[in-house]
Amino acid sequence: MARAFILVMDSFGIGSADDAARYGDAGSNTLGHIAAACADEKCRHSGPLHLPVLAGLGLGKAAEAASGLAPPGLATEAISGLWGYAAEVSRGKDTPSGHWEIAGYPVPFDWGYFPATIPCFPPDLIAAIIGEAGLPGVLGEKHASGTEIIAELGAESVRTGKPIFYTSADSVLQIAAHEEAFGLERLLDLCRIARRDVDALNIGRVIARPFIGDEAVGFTRTANRRDFAVPPPADTLLDAVEKAGRTTITIGKIGDIFAHRGTGENIKGPDNDALIDRTLEAMKRLPEGGFLFANYVDFDTLYGHRRDVAGYAAALEAFDHRLPEILAKLNPDDLLIITADHGCDPSWTGTDHTREFVPVLARLGGRSGPIGRRETFADMAASVAEHLGLVWRGAGQSFL
Repeated sequence: MARAFILVMDSFGIGSADDAARYGDAGSNTLGHIAAACADEKCRHSGPLHLPVLAGLGLGKAAEAASGLAPPGLATEAISGLWGYAAEVSRGKDTPSGHWEIAGYPVPFDWGYFPATIPCFPPDLIAAIIGEAGLPGVLGEKHASGTEIIAELGAESVRTGKPIFYTSADSVLQIAAHEEAFGLERLLDLCRIARRDVDALNIGRVIARPFIGDEAVGFTRTANRRDFAVPPPADTLLDAVEKAGRTTITIGKIGDIFAHRGTGENIKGPDNDALIDRTLEAMKRLPEGGFLFANYVDFDTLYGHRRDVAGYAAALEAFDHRLPEILAKLNPDDLLIITADHGCDPSWTGTDHTREFVPVLARLGGRSGPIGRRETFADMAASVAEHLGLVWRGAGQSFL
């Protein structure tokens, strides 16, 4: 039996989707705008975007097919893989919606969201959480960038013992608190309480955002983030793998996104480089018939949301530089898919995700050529299921 791997480059969109205007994202293009900026001598990035390995897998052609524009510096005729792009049918442009659809469950409902008001959270929700958790109160209660709000309210949070509550355009309640002064375990317990209380509002995630530092040196978020997500309402590819008695290894925040259902052995790391190390280690011991599902989050959290074009470009090049290590560990009959869950164009307005097509780059033996436009991310789940010989009742059509 063969093995299968899905690697998610978190937020790596390649052109605004057909329905992007509904989300205020018409014209967004994460890869295209990064590549164009790098070609401009005024960009802080040193020289044109250089992604020879991803380009060799068909990234440039996939991006041109998705957006109608060829990203500068990614042209190559030596393609050694299957390449195409996928549209999202789930209604959100958030992490759970993207990953669940990749795993074969397009989200058919609308998530609950918090309004762009101050305060943004219902008073009865905050009162319930404060009462159950025994808090002196909360700070924030607004839409905000995570790094900006801890810079604004971090010192007051430490001084008063009040955690910082904030949200974004996603279906999410984020809670930030000092990892030492407030306590990491106390923060996680608080998020578990909040998770139960937001269920009635159909909120996708509660995220613990611990930080360290002080007013003199500033505050920095730590790697101990934890997502408390609702489980998918129906089976996904992960459940199919588990029911077949196969081995699953998940890397990064995949376990949290699926509420640890069917996610097998979950391995985390503080950054993309460490997560690639964990991926390589796991590849050595993933048995035949096994499945590895990885998320590399730095593209999104460190550069997309912070609108750092040069930083995003450098992170892409660092990933591309290490990709040959992953390719070298594939067996001849293994299936590798590299994709994304949504966009987060660092040149766009605001700090939220962008509604974009995502690349679908696949390596399977010596096969190469276009797989065209995929009408749902779920085609990737259907393809993995076919490759692994699984019974598949989820969405999608295999491109193999």
